[in-house]
Amino acid sequence: MMSKLDKEEKEILDAFELGKLKPTSRAKALQKRHQKYADAMFRKDARINIRLSSRDLRGLQKRALAEGIPYQTLIASVLHKYVDGRLHENGD
Repeated sequence: MMSKLDKEEKEILDAFELGKLKPTSRAKALQKRHQKYADAMFRKDARINIRLSSRDLRGLQKRALAEGIPYQTLIASVLHKYVDGRLHENGD
């Protein structure tokens, strides 16, 4: 069951259903880039075992639950983004 939409969301949905929305000039490039991310994310050809504190594991599981994904997928995603240079330490 779909949750209630606010006014802005309803306007966007109506415009979409009427065919009034047009892709941006960057849509194809963005789609291609995100497809590469997805392909890399799902190509799992190595296995590792790591030890974490139970506190960190619970935190990861909570964040994954909030995102609606398995916690192992969240961990793989974070590692992939870090290796790809898209995730950085905040310098605390």
